[in-house]
Amino acid sequence: MATYLLDTTVIIDALNEKKDRRRMLRELVLQGNVLACCPINVAEVYAGMRPKEERTTTDLLRSLQYCPITFDVAELGRIKREHSRKGTKLSVTDTLIAAVAMHYHLILITDNVKDFPMKELSLFARPN
Repeated sequence: MATYLLDTTVIIDALNEKKDRRRMLRELVLQGNVLACCPINVAEVYAGMRPKEERTTTDLLRSLQYCPITFDVAELGRIKREHSRKGTKLSVTDTLIAAVAMHYHLILITDNVKDFPMKELSLFARPN
């Protein structure tokens, strides 16, 4: 059993019934895994949500384990600086999502692998 942190695009795909995301996430849960989100996901999803989508969005987000950004998680923001020194630009939001996954020992489900080059981060390999 593992806990998976969902990248925002994965949550949006599930809400919009794209890329067969709902089925994939349902299968993970049926296998005994836990799905999680963080404050960045919640803020990004609500920022782009249409009013008619609020109930479905809230239901999905509240069904996920919520992993807060504590001071210790925020300190991992130094990852952005370390990668910048190597010439890799990272957004603060992606850095914080990665920090949540690393701090709580979660596996990140994302299609945007290039946005998460941290070798300490466990990424979900989507089966073909």
